[in-house]
Amino acid sequence: MIPRFKPNLGWDEFYAIFRNNKGAVERFEEAFAEAFNAKEAVSFPYGRSAQWAFFKAHGIEDAEIIMPAYTCSVVAHAVKLSGNQPVFVDIQLSDYNMDLCQLASKVTPKTRAIVATHTFGYPQDIEQLESIANDAGQKYGHKVWLMQDCCHAFGAQWKGRDIGSSGDVAVYAFNISKLLTCVFGGMLTFQDKQIAKKLRAFRDKEYQNPSFWKAIARRIYLLAIYPAFNELVYGFVWLLQEKTTLLNKFTESYHLDEKIHFPPDYRDLMMDFEAAIGLEQLDKYHEIIRERRINAVWYDENLTRKNSWVYPQLVEGATYSHYVVRVPNRRQILAEYASRGVHLGKLIEYSIPETAPYKKINQSYPNSYEASLSTVNFPMHKIIK
Repeated sequence: MIPRFKPNLGWDEFYAIFRNNKGAVERFEEAFAEAFNAKEAVSFPYGRSAQWAFFKAHGIEDAEIIMPAYTCSVVAHAVKLSGNQPVFVDIQLSDYNMDLCQLASKVTPKTRAIVATHTFGYPQDIEQLESIANDAGQKYGHKVWLMQDCCHAFGAQWKGRDIGSSGDVAVYAFNISKLLTCVFGGMLTFQDKQIAKKLRAFRDKEYQNPSFWKAIARRIYLLAIYPAFNELVYGFVWLLQEKTTLLNKFTESYHLDEKIHFPPDYRDLMMDFEAAIGLEQLDKYHEIIRERRINAVWYDENLTRKNSWVYPQLVEGATYSHYVVRVPNRRQILAEYASRGVHLGKLIEYSIPETAPYKKINQSYPNSYEASLSTVNFPMHKIIK
């Protein structure tokens, strides 16, 4: 069976499991900052943990943080667990990003930050985002921080400018579904070295070294990834995931959409072993992005067009973490492709304000809700004809 995604892992990452990787975290931070046009980069165990640390380090509490309604729920969880309240903005169905025409109206005197997610690798108008954040700060007399969420959009550009170079901070995540992986992990990048210094000091004080057993478990997990995503084996993995609850315990430790929580190790430091994987992945970065752009063009030109399906646009500067199509009967389409040996993804199958932890929000987000019910994503590591 063809997996819905497949991490780009080879022999170099495999060898990193066994070699001495001392100092790899510092080397990875430096190399990542250089690769993504930042002055500094600070590593974390998860992207959500990095976002949490940013809010805590700057004393942002009991404030409103504006974010899209259609994005990964852990972004909202990071806001809540830092002692703040998410304020949601509906998306545009053209690119699944926050509707910037609605954004300014959501700003209030309690707004302290805007989290702009560049969903599925589609870049937003970073100039308009900067203008809204700056205008809000001038209007209310305090800083309104702008965080670029690049977890789907490593290297995406708006009018030739890297989205991660915009605003005050950019956040990246490295789990196995991301464009670049460290097995797990996250990173904040900065254009201001003083802000980076403050975050690094907070992290070094509040975070701890991971246990020996975690280091062993992460290596075993990486070893398991190699056979698990092999097409000869993946059908069995798909059956375990879709037809049983055997994998639920692991999944629920790290990600629950219906409960506000973090993984138990969210305040562990990144391990040298994980950073060593990241360094190997950085060497492949340009090739990974090039292949995804080629595959997106292929799908655009060759994927069979059906009248009731809505296909994505090709956008200059996009990096296409996912090729997303809206379909009228998702369950039927998923079953149809599964019968042909293809696992289509359904990455964000909720609008966050519709989930249990945020249900009290008495507002409507129709585009986010529609996307949550109708999107499927085609594999980007291999063309499906």
